[in-house]
Amino acid sequence: MPGASLARATIMNLDKGGPPIACHFNPNEYSFSKQNSWTIVSTGGSNVPQVEFGGGQPAQLQMQLLFDTYAEGKDVRKEYTDKLWELMLVDESLIDPKSQRGRPPQVRFQWGSSWSFDAVIASISQRFVLFLSDGTPVRATLDVAFQQIKDERLFPRQNPTSGGLGGERVVTVLAGDTLRMIAYRAYGSVGEWRRIAEANRLDNLRTLQPGLQLRIPPRSAPAGGPATGGRRHE
Repeated sequence: MPGASLARATIMNLDKGGPPIACHFNPNEYSFSKQNSWTIVSTGGSNVPQVEFGGGQPAQLQMQLLFDTYAEGKDVRKEYTDKLWELMLVDESLIDPKSQRGRPPQVRFQWGSSWSFDAVIASISQRFVLFLSDGTPVRATLDVAFQQIKDERLFPRQNPTSGGLGGERVVTVLAGDTLRMIAYRAYGSVGEWRRIAEANRLDNLRTLQPGLQLRIPPRSAPAGGPATGGRRHE
C-alpha cells in the first residue's frame, strides 16, 4: 500500500513510564490462553460428578520475538534484549501491597493503535543463534509470556497485519536468508518463493539484502501487484 508505514510492536513500563522498548521485528504470530479452576464434588453413585467453579486464572499472551544486530556488528544483548530482562527484575521502589516488598514493574504490550495488553512478564526464554568471530551474540530469539493484570471481557481488535494489504504480512530479511527459506517459514513450502518474488517485483533472486522488507501475500491473493511503498528491491 503506497505510503503505508509498518506499525512497530512496543513494550512499555507502566509503573515508571519512559520510552517504550520497540520490538526489532514484529512477531510472526502470537497466542492467548486462559484457564479456569473447577473442583469436582463427590455426589456418590453418579457417573458424572458435579463441579464447582473456583475462579478464573489470568489470561496469558505468548509470542516469540527476534532481535538482530548482525549488520551493525553490535552485541544484541546491550542493544535490545537486556532491556526486556530488566522488566523482570525487582524494583525496590515498587511495593507489592500484599508482601510489602519490591516487585517487577507492570507492562503494556502495544501493537500500533489496534490493541494492547496490560500485564506482567511471567517468563522469558532467550536463545542466541548467531555470533561474531569473537563470540559476541548478534541474533537472539526470546520466547516471552505476558500474564494479564486487567479483567477485560473482550479483547480489543487484534490486527497483526498492520501496515499491509488485507491479510498480508511484512517480514524483514536477515543475513543468510533466501527466498526459499522465507517461503518455507511463511507458507510451509519452499515452492512458494515465486509468489513472494512476484509480489515484491524482485529482479535479483539469488541475493537478498539484510534489512529488506518483503510483503508476504496470503495464499488466496494473486501474487502480482505493486510492492509496499518505501521498500528496496534487489
